[in-house]
Amino acid sequence: MSAEAYEHSQVGQSLTGQGTSGQGMSGHDSVAHDQTLRTQLEHLAASNGSPEWLRLAQAPDDGSVHDAAVLMLFGRGGQPRTDAGRAESSRLADFGVDDVDIVLLQRASTLRNHPGQVAFPGGGRDPEDDSLAAAALREAQEEAGIVPSTVEVLGQMDSLYIPVSKFQVTPVIGYWAQPGAVRVMDKSESYSVYRISAADLVAPANRGTFSRPDLKLTTPAFDVGVLKVWGFTAGILDFALDHLGWATDWDRDVRIDIDF
Repeated sequence: MSAEAYEHSQVGQSLTGQGTSGQGMSGHDSVAHDQTLRTQLEHLAASNGSPEWLRLAQAPDDGSVHDAAVLMLFGRGGQPRTDAGRAESSRLADFGVDDVDIVLLQRASTLRNHPGQVAFPGGGRDPEDDSLAAAALREAQEEAGIVPSTVEVLGQMDSLYIPVSKFQVTPVIGYWAQPGAVRVMDKSESYSVYRISAADLVAPANRGTFSRPDLKLTTPAFDVGVLKVWGFTAGILDFALDHLGWATDWDRDVRIDIDF
């Protein structure tokens, strides 16, 4: 692992030991907030999910499509890394989610599909996987060191077809009941792994759009300091943050540049 990638993984691990504003709550308030968060995530899982532009591509009925799943894993303990995120924390505290984070990773630049792109942990379903949720949990352990037994699966959103890789991808919603460190497990798969604060994601100054003229595609985008998110993952995050009621107005005319 390169020195930079090692630093990235260590930053992700350090979140486990950080304090949160929620630590000042009583045990009763903490349990109530956790139940509220679980309920919100269950409603997210039960939604149709995703913006319409992600539903434009239809999977061909020719046997070439493979099932895949990604884990949208929400936990507690994350702190914002950006000034804009820190400014959003007090607003999110009103909802009891100022310390909520979600796991994101940057894929290795040597991968055949979506090289260097930021994604949720996940991948193709293997024959030994009993379900799509099992596939998402297995991949999350292999890619980010997330122990499946510490994750409470709350449901899954509708699957989406990704023409570039010919995967039918199902987002699985998880609550990290026992949050821990994340780290790069295989550098041939992932370049870096982070727990990204919801405050950094919803901060208007960290949001914008990204365009790929070669793909005739414009998507929401996030610049959270350590990662820049666009495409499939950004589209699902954009929908999820709105559906959860955490997002606020942001300028869609702002352009976020991403190097490849």
